[in-house]
Amino acid sequence: MPAKNHLNSEQVKKLQQALKQEENGAIRERILILLLLNDGKTQKEIAKFIGCSSNKICFWCLHGDPDNLESLKDEKMKGNNHKATEKYIEILLETIDKAPQELGYEFGRWSTKRLATYLEEVTGIKLSGSQVWRILSKKKYVYLWSKYSLEPKQDSEKRKVFKQKLEEYLKIEKESPNCLQVWFWDESGFSLRVIKRKTWGKKGHRKKVRGDRRKGRVNVMGAIRYSDKKRFVEFLSKSNSNSFYKVLKLFYQDLISEWVEAGNNREDFTEKGYKIVIVLDNASFHKKQEYIQKITTEMPNIHLEYLPEYSPDYNLIELVWHSAKEYIANRLFKSIEELEVLLHKLLNEGGLVIKWGRKLKNKGNAVITI
Repeated sequence: MPAKNHLNSEQVKKLQQALKQEENGAIRERILILLLLNDGKTQKEIAKFIGCSSNKICFWCLHGDPDNLESLKDEKMKGNNHKATEKYIEILLETIDKAPQELGYEFGRWSTKRLATYLEEVTGIKLSGSQVWRILSKKKYVYLWSKYSLEPKQDSEKRKVFKQKLEEYLKIEKESPNCLQVWFWDESGFSLRVIKRKTWGKKGHRKKVRGDRRKGRVNVMGAIRYSDKKRFVEFLSKSNSNSFYKVLKLFYQDLISEWVEAGNNREDFTEKGYKIVIVLDNASFHKKQEYIQKITTEMPNIHLEYLPEYSPDYNLIELVWHSAKEYIANRLFKSIEELEVLLHKLLNEGGLVIKWGRKLKNKGNAVITI
């Protein structure tokens, strides 16, 4: 058994520092054994203090090297990663930054098993998927959902031009709200079906939930005004050119009524009323010439401003749909009518609280129209 104070000051300092920083509890225990031995404690006293056998204390008294903390690891801790060379790890980290398609594979994402198979072909070193997982964990890699991006499909020049035009519209609306209003238009759908992906259950036992899926969907079409976030939403059976025209006509009449309530004459709306810029996407039924002509003739105050392709981040109403779907997530509805009642309350009666500065999930970019 080592004598009291057999360690020099540098060794003691190194062990004390390792005791604070080491994450593995077993290694911290072995460091503590070396420090207590240096304090003159007997093996029996240390075993009683730590709560282990004297044989364990004796083993690490002989095999623990204060100058080499690696000596405190047992074979189990060393694992099977010794086969993985530095070159193997380098290739592994390069591979996970590439899409599988770039290397000729048809699958869409890397699993650790697929990585192990590919690296065996490249390096000749055979590891299991779990071994690859441990290597990645040590390198601080985690398995997370990827963020969707629309950038590869976007035309940056068109987006730049549109953004400048939109900023000009919003500036005019802010300075002269009686001359111009900017509305953001879109369609969406809300399903009666609820899929439970996760639920709480006791460890080791997977909880069973009902597997039936209820059919039913509520389709909505509407707009939101930029200045005061007023919403106009209509329920419809399906989205097409005819429904777009009909809802737009109701929307136009609603704005005329608002104009009249402010003390103006209905007959003066076309000449003296504010112009209405509607920002909307490039859905084919938004552009059918037959209905575009009718809109131009019957609703002359409306100007349709189409978004650049793949640019939902310029459409403010996307936040409304997203927030509403988030609110009703995991709720069970007995009927379509029950779902419609809640949606009407949320979308038309101001029951939905929206965080306007947040980012949209699966949309690629944050809405930037605020």
